[in-house]
Amino acid sequence: MMRRSFLCILFPIGFSCLVKAQTTCLPCDQLGMTVNVGSDTNSLSIYHSGQYLTHPQEHNIFDWSFTDLTGNVIYQNTLVDNAFCNFSHNFPISDTMNVIVYLTNDFAILPNGNSINCYFEDQIYWETGLYPSGTPWGRWAFIHGNVGVDLNDMAYIEEINPSYLHDNKFYDLLGRELKEAPKGQLYIQNGKKIFRIDR
Repeated sequence: MMRRSFLCILFPIGFSCLVKAQTTCLPCDQLGMTVNVGSDTNSLSIYHSGQYLTHPQEHNIFDWSFTDLTGNVIYQNTLVDNAFCNFSHNFPISDTMNVIVYLTNDFAILPNGNSINCYFEDQIYWETGLYPSGTPWGRWAFIHGNVGVDLNDMAYIEEINPSYLHDNKFYDLLGRELKEAPKGQLYIQNGKKIFRIDR
């Protein structure tokens, strides 16, 4: 009788461990980007925490896009199984750069059972200051510090065509300003709020 009771106690514990073990990544809003220390006026290195917090890592796909505020492409690349996006550029440090990245992994399982499908957007600029000694310093820094948005939450939209709203103006994914708000699309404001404008 005691052995049978012991097995009954072990079974629920083991079953709950199996259920928890199925989760292989953190939710999008717990992931983000940081600028690496090695970045300089003519080179940029961005670290994405999704690579080390999403498993299996070899299936992590990052679609990166960097544009200026008028939508001109500075750099684009699709990276697989890589936490770092590195590139050289001649972008003026007096301007602001848009950063957009999609993280997808069809084999990674979120706590809600969906696979990971995250959208991140932010802006970086060249921040300057003075050390206590009076020596000037400069570095690329994110403006908003946005976390990711889970595009699975918008699965009811037949065709996802993301745009984003900034300063009451709509922009496409390449940062180009739209003359009017497109109808029936998904909009992302500062990487945090998702809403739909109906036709």
